[in-house]
Amino acid sequence: MIDWTPFWLSLKLAALTTALLLFIAAPLAWWLSQHHSPFKPLIESVLALPIVLPPSVLGFYFLLLFAPQSPLGSFLLACCDLELLFTFPGLVVASTIYSLPFMVQPLQSGFQSLPREIIEASYLAGKGFWTTFLRIALPSIKPALMSGIIVTFAHTMGEFGVVLMVGGSIPGETKVASVAIYEFVEQLRYEEAHIYSALMLAISFLALLLLHWSTRRRG
Repeated sequence: MIDWTPFWLSLKLAALTTALLLFIAAPLAWWLSQHHSPFKPLIESVLALPIVLPPSVLGFYFLLLFAPQSPLGSFLLACCDLELLFTFPGLVVASTIYSLPFMVQPLQSGFQSLPREIIEASYLAGKGFWTTFLRIALPSIKPALMSGIIVTFAHTMGEFGVVLMVGGSIPGETKVASVAIYEFVEQLRYEEAHIYSALMLAISFLALLLLHWSTRRRG
């Protein structure tokens, strides 16, 4: 009988990561779209690093950063009794950083496509930053918002290298679907690997179909 726990862990991880990134990436993307600092190319390059870095490289630096002996790891352990290595919270933190550009870039493009007059009119009407951002800017970029949510969720579902290095393969805690598929193949359990892979393929296809359908509908 197949253990579905890794699959549900992947869904939980993808949902939490996407929700967290909505709160983190939206204000960040808004700031990037509205400011023209000399340091902006540097900031954008740093944010885009997870796209081009091999997952093993990123996972290795996460290991160093989250280790109990590191400044961050020792602080979290002493202050909050929280360990990030080989725990589900550690997977959430690593996935949030790893998937950050997949949420930031669509939102930034959406904000940059807004007519400047809309933003200026809001400020001239006496609206503050948060009112303009939450009630004017965000509702006006629903297509970009939908794109960021779908791509981030699908990308997190398919993570392997980073989650394996940060979380390992602890059943019921850090053993997500991609890690389970890898172990099924190692153990020559191709039937279970096929079932998990087919489900992941179906989710990825449906995510892309939804993305293209929403884009076509807007067009």
